[in-house]
Amino acid sequence: MAKSTSWQQSMMHRLQARRAARAALATAFISQPDPLSIGIFERGQQLITGQFLFSGLFVEGKDYAIWDIADAYPNVADEIQGCEWLDDLAAVGDDSARALAQEWVFAWIDRYGHGRLDGWTPGIAGRRIIRWINHGPFVLRGCDKATSSKFFQSLARQTLFVSRRWKATSPGLRRFEALAGTIHASLSLMSMEKHAAPAVAAIANECVAQIDANGAVSTRKPQDLLEVLSLLNWTSKTLAQAKKDIPPELSAAIARIVPTLRALRHADGALARFHGGGEGVEGRLDEALFASSVKTLPGHRTHMGFARLAAGRTTLIADAAAPPDGKISPDAHASTLGFELTSGRRPIIVNCGSGARFGDEWRRASRATPSHSTMMIEAVSSSHLGPKGRMTNGDELLTELPTRVQADMPMTDGGHKLELAHNGYQPSHGLTHARILKLSIDGRTLEGEDLLTTLGPEDEAAFTRAMPRDGLPVLLRFHLHPDVVPAIDTAATAVSLTLKSGEVWVLRHDGTAKLSLATSVYLQNRQLKPIPTQQVVLSGRTMAYATRVRWSLAKTQDTPVAVRDFVKADPLDAID
Repeated sequence: MAKSTSWQQSMMHRLQARRAARAALATAFISQPDPLSIGIFERGQQLITGQFLFSGLFVEGKDYAIWDIADAYPNVADEIQGCEWLDDLAAVGDDSARALAQEWVFAWIDRYGHGRLDGWTPGIAGRRIIRWINHGPFVLRGCDKATSSKFFQSLARQTLFVSRRWKATSPGLRRFEALAGTIHASLSLMSMEKHAAPAVAAIANECVAQIDANGAVSTRKPQDLLEVLSLLNWTSKTLAQAKKDIPPELSAAIARIVPTLRALRHADGALARFHGGGEGVEGRLDEALFASSVKTLPGHRTHMGFARLAAGRTTLIADAAAPPDGKISPDAHASTLGFELTSGRRPIIVNCGSGARFGDEWRRASRATPSHSTMMIEAVSSSHLGPKGRMTNGDELLTELPTRVQADMPMTDGGHKLELAHNGYQPSHGLTHARILKLSIDGRTLEGEDLLTTLGPEDEAAFTRAMPRDGLPVLLRFHLHPDVVPAIDTAATAVSLTLKSGEVWVLRHDGTAKLSLATSVYLQNRQLKPIPTQQVVLSGRTMAYATRVRWSLAKTQDTPVAVRDFVKADPLDAID
């Protein structure tokens, strides 16, 4: 049934795309649009020189057309069809960048504008419409009247298509993109305003339905929430410029989202990397928070299922809830109680990130518990990827999730404390994982305690049945950012972590486990391939009903309180 529904939707998209592509529509800009987003100058330069980097795919060739790459590599086709690369070319902004933007935009019209090929799904079309309008003056500079008319006619036809088909898009980010694109186009183009009111009413309804009372989206992916906030900010700006009323539901959704995103912001300005999301383009989060004009700070509680401790120059963000389940879980990770730690501009402890752009094996591996900084039973994830959860697109859903996750943030005099627990291992091994994290008031010391324990006779019986003769293997992992240089002392009781800023942190443990370094990877969407890094592992075996490991991570005494650190690693270094 799901396959049939998907096929029917695809056919209806194509039918409506062809109808829209034949419509006789003439329009122009109502007023000169201002760019709502600007990309990365370095990426724009690389496009001009024939270096194409899209979600882990790198293709080099001065004579390549971007649409040849989209057709040849379906896994990055949506990213290219959304035309966010226009942001990067606009960031360069010179004649060569404009010439390339013109070439590729009008090539799209010639190749796809008839509605018979790719690029005609409502969410992707909505994203493309926003970029074309944002950078319309940049693209059209120097074009004659006939060429400009061709551009506007294509924009109008795409708007007509999205206005008819947005309801067929699954609720969530893609639907917000479709509706925001419709509103932006309807109020920016002459003769298209009639499509605005239904889209404004629809986006108001989506704000109520998809943004919960605590400013969260159901996927629990921080990057999704940032994208939604940006779209709502842009929609509010478009409505205000057109002197239209901004729905109170839209303003209220922005007000709910902002404190949540502030809670998911590390000290370096990057997003927490959980449930398939990355850290985002540098500065994008702060730009969206500023544009919202909302000053509300996060409260002393969890936000979208994440808990944040912050003191001095240090931030810690932990996954303090069960992963998303059901149809919203194809990107979800078994990361419960995993955490990330950042000092100033330097990430220290990280999750491996999403491997979705590096193939199915990397995608599955990155979603499993071993790719997160938490305690686990060896070879067992706190949530499972199961074939019974497969969707029609082949993405596995998470199954057998923890049914009980607790998170408390009690107030203390000596710093900040987080108490966590989940029962993901209780059905299979009779064990509950409890974790206590304490961040000192100056942010220089993090103390941790991890416990795997039974909670009663039934758990003890399950533990006895599951335990091998030589004991149950237990691991505590701390994945390190690639810029961190670790070194174990000769007694293997501590490991020093040197940051590029010059800070040195030392991780120690109570001696109940064996300390070692192991290989790891850092997965970033903008990189060509997984980046090698290392992880600190505390390992041991237990035959007891409770296994406790205490550890600490602290700056060395000679590390100054404030460090002058102005240089951050270039996310595009992998191309050089």
